[in-house]
Amino acid sequence: MTDVLLRGRLLSFNDEPLAGEESTGVFTYIEDGGLLIRDGRIVAMDDFAVLQAGDGRNVEVKDHRPHLILPGFIDTHIHFPQMQVVGSYAGALMEWLSKYTFVEEQKFSDQGHPERIASAFFDELIRHGTTTAAAYCSVHKASVKAFFAESHRRNLRMVAGKVMMDRNAPPGLLDTPQSGYDDSKALIAEWHGKGRQLYAITPRFAPTSTPEQLQMTGTLVQEHPDLHVQTHLCENTAEIAFVAELFPWSRDYTNVYEHYGLLGQKTLLGHCIHLTDAEIGAIANAGSVAVFCPTSNLFIGSGLFDLARLRTSNPPVRNAIATDIGGGTSYSMLRTLDEGYKILNIQGQRYHPLRSFYQVTLGNARALSLEGVIGSFTPGAEADCVVLDARATPAMRIRMETVETLVEELFLMQTMGDDRSIAEVYVAGRAAKSALAN
Repeated sequence: MTDVLLRGRLLSFNDEPLAGEESTGVFTYIEDGGLLIRDGRIVAMDDFAVLQAGDGRNVEVKDHRPHLILPGFIDTHIHFPQMQVVGSYAGALMEWLSKYTFVEEQKFSDQGHPERIASAFFDELIRHGTTTAAAYCSVHKASVKAFFAESHRRNLRMVAGKVMMDRNAPPGLLDTPQSGYDDSKALIAEWHGKGRQLYAITPRFAPTSTPEQLQMTGTLVQEHPDLHVQTHLCENTAEIAFVAELFPWSRDYTNVYEHYGLLGQKTLLGHCIHLTDAEIGAIANAGSVAVFCPTSNLFIGSGLFDLARLRTSNPPVRNAIATDIGGGTSYSMLRTLDEGYKILNIQGQRYHPLRSFYQVTLGNARALSLEGVIGSFTPGAEADCVVLDARATPAMRIRMETVETLVEELFLMQTMGDDRSIAEVYVAGRAAKSALAN
């Protein structure tokens, strides 16, 4: 057995703190805590003195005081092939795709390129405290193989899939309904459930798939009902108008996915900005997840995500938050939370720091249907952890002199933090960020 005992201030959520500080029983905070890890899983979370006198006796201690230890951050929408288009200048979504993204993604047919980017991609996630992500690969099988091979080597919990698209893209990025189906089947057989790897059926979005491809995508979903499905929805008004032209029979954009059987409990819908009431109802009734991508929505100028409208529907729409690299501008979930706070605040929606940190841990785990596996320090959960330093920069140190509560500290890290605030990252109980320097 491989045991380790982490020492520090521990914070883990049990439920969503909808009432902020007034919420009771929704999180566990231990000032001098111990997190006992055995063979990559959580054994116990308790006072350090209690664990050291009991099950943690004679176990190696990693002392991270005075830092805060949380479950590893979870990113629910990110594009692995877009590392080299972050910060590309364009006015709107469709221009950005055609001018930069589709050009970049064609490189993933080049030998060695997917492997190089995969290594850099996971380095960047670890640097920023992200231990799980739902990722889009390119249309090429090689991109998926490179992604999962590197993730498996690092023992990360990842969700990913081959993008499927057979129209409205350059020839070098097109598959066919049959090849998209066949390639996805082969990749599912090779990678889903291998170590900590999970496969996601990944039609890019309705504009780049013919009805025939979406039909075959629905067949994949029927054949593999346990898999995630990920795509984009209602990000941009021009995109929505294009979908109406391509699918004139559909009630709305969401109805296209509904028609082909792509909505379900494990469906992740990126953006969901410009939804009608009917679309909100369809998403809510299917139990699908609306993924908030704040830095991307601001950068591309797509619009403002209305969380309150989604949450007050009956039933409420499940939600998540994500970086959306490379439309997004930062790999950091802290920076993502900061921009998300601003988007909601400008609409008169207060987003409490406890809710923010719930969302990037247990909340996003629930969105991925992985509660109890990741996202909390529940006994038996996989031991992915992030160690946060609220004094990581001179500006943060001077501000911390006036911080008096845990909530104030969280909000400071959300507002001013970045990769420098990530003191250490543990992947299945093993230090990962410090290992990057070796």
